[in-house]
Amino acid sequence: MYEYLLKNAGCDPGVIAHCRAVTGTARIYAQSPVVDLRLLEAGAMLHDLGRSKTHSLDHAEGGADLAAAMGCPEEVVRIVRRHIGAGLTPEESALLGLLPGDAVPERLEERIVAHADNLVKGSREITAEERWDRSIALGRKYLVRAFRLGLDLEPLRHLR
Repeated sequence: MYEYLLKNAGCDPGVIAHCRAVTGTARIYAQSPVVDLRLLEAGAMLHDLGRSKTHSLDHAEGGADLAAAMGCPEEVVRIVRRHIGAGLTPEESALLGLLPGDAVPERLEERIVAHADNLVKGSREITAEERWDRSIALGRKYLVRAFRLGLDLEPLRHLR
């Protein structure tokens, strides 16, 4: 169903493969009974919906608008909007030329999808260290937030 939505919106096969890989990685962190698995899977599969229109950073905002227009629940729309890196503060969003809204993931499922997306490049899982090396240009504040997000979620990976 989610692949159909992505394809119907105009996402290319590479984006769809990436969304599948992010969903697989997110499931690794979903062993806790407090994780809403259906919400997590929906958000992970649709997190890059906006890449059907653009590959710039504003794909999250555009994807959230598309998800809302498709009738997705608000919880899924929030995951799509808040999945960039470890989230973006209103100030960071404004500095990047995006709408100055708060896009820092709050709910557990939002945080897991953002972290899983950090750990997937294309359709290949990468290490956290590879991600930090690739993100060095985003600045120390962002890197610390992304690192802490990974540290916060890592115990969920080992619940199996």
